[in-house]
Amino acid sequence: MIDLKEFSSFIPLTAAALALISAIFVLRFRPTKSPKKTKKYPPIGTTILGPALNFPRLHDFTAGLARKYKTYRLPLLFRNEIFTSDPAVVEHILKTNFPNYGKGLYQYNILTDLLGDGIFAVDGDKWKHQRKLSSYEFSTKILRDFSSVVFKTTAVKLACKVSEASVSNRSLDMQDFFMKATLDSVFKVILGIDLDVLSRTYEEGARFADAFDTANAIVSFRFADLFWKVKRFLNIGSEAELRRSIKVVDKFVYKLIKRKIEQINNPRDDTQSGKKEDILSRFLELKETDPKYLRDIVLNFVIAGKDTTATTISWFFYSLCKHPDIQEKIAKEIIQATQVSGNLSIEEFAAKVNEETLDKMQYLHAALSETLRLYPAVPVDGKMCFADDTLPHGFTAHKGDLIAYLPYAMGRMIELWGNDAEEFRPERWLNENGVFQPKSPFIFTAFQAGPRICLGKDFAYRQMKIFSMILLGCYKFKLKDESKPVKYRTALTLPIDGGLHLLISPRLNPGIITNA
Repeated sequence: MIDLKEFSSFIPLTAAALALISAIFVLRFRPTKSPKKTKKYPPIGTTILGPALNFPRLHDFTAGLARKYKTYRLPLLFRNEIFTSDPAVVEHILKTNFPNYGKGLYQYNILTDLLGDGIFAVDGDKWKHQRKLSSYEFSTKILRDFSSVVFKTTAVKLACKVSEASVSNRSLDMQDFFMKATLDSVFKVILGIDLDVLSRTYEEGARFADAFDTANAIVSFRFADLFWKVKRFLNIGSEAELRRSIKVVDKFVYKLIKRKIEQINNPRDDTQSGKKEDILSRFLELKETDPKYLRDIVLNFVIAGKDTTATTISWFFYSLCKHPDIQEKIAKEIIQATQVSGNLSIEEFAAKVNEETLDKMQYLHAALSETLRLYPAVPVDGKMCFADDTLPHGFTAHKGDLIAYLPYAMGRMIELWGNDAEEFRPERWLNENGVFQPKSPFIFTAFQAGPRICLGKDFAYRQMKIFSMILLGCYKFKLKDESKPVKYRTALTLPIDGGLHLLISPRLNPGIITNA
């Protein structure tokens, strides 16, 4: 695993280089007298030096600017980077003028070494083709039922790990376990393979998981590393490590794809009888057999379904530890929904978690949404402007400008959520009857909106609810160190820096499940 401290060592060097660049563009963008000036630009919120110097707390830095300006820009030498927390602008770029905004070459070049031509790195016909096929598959009852079984099986394994820690009275880094559990789940759903990273019984799978995490971290840092192309050309530092990690990832994934193709094409293979439930098998049934194409699909779904869900449920458990009354309210809802009585094993309790009981978990759904509001899995998301455009409120965007909306900042804005915007309050999502009420996707932007709205939204909620019901139905959680501040680590997603270290105890109240 790469030492991520290497990343922070580049910040002073980057800042020095940016100081010179900053001086240049300040001169370049000094206002000049022009009687014919008609274009209106967002105010300059910061120079390029601001994000570099505030990188460890980048999302709070941008949230402060968003509260001040709502929409602002960071001028660079050859383009503007526009940042917005305005729902009207968000709707414009994600829906109203959707064809004019996409990943663009800038993001594609950063992401393609790992994600290839997958759905999260491309635009145009490649994106449309994958979106159409994926949208159909994600809507099938077969995949929904299969994924629910996978999520429940993985949650039981995770609960058994928690049980061991509870008995020995030792703390667990729950974020690490959630990362492993979500990777196991997503791999089973996508490839039909038991990776078993939770127990590390599959050594080749464990090596893949480590290499994938390393590659993901390095690709994420490219957005802040001005010198990544130089390092890639020279094959040094983090880029050399990225190349080694991707070789491990590719070797593993191509091997599994080859095996799956052979199984599909072998009518005598008893393991392939019956329904084709995993995503890869279903793509193969649609005659999508190019290994590179399938590799890109697999890794894009893995990156979408692993870190995003794991970081969200980690922040969820953190929030419940900070608000034990809410934790107990959810536990009570779980017991009422499942109607348990007496002592049950983890497996017996998990059997009571089904579509009917999941639908009853209105408060849990609200609490998970409240977590995503304050701690969105993707805290900032940018689109490239393909042609000159006029944004709402008359702001000009030029071809080549990057326009990013800020879910982290938007979730903390008083004008969108009220005076208690920074408080964790699930009740804001419920009507007077206690039924969950969704918000506009242009205000609650955790899953994007418009044509690119997240295909896995329902799957993510289902997985988090299943995990939460089984864990909170059996155990109580509290922070190992209440006095230690919990912060995020700046990345493409929003992981908890240093992990989430919790103490666990069995739920011993009458009618609550214990591990029999």
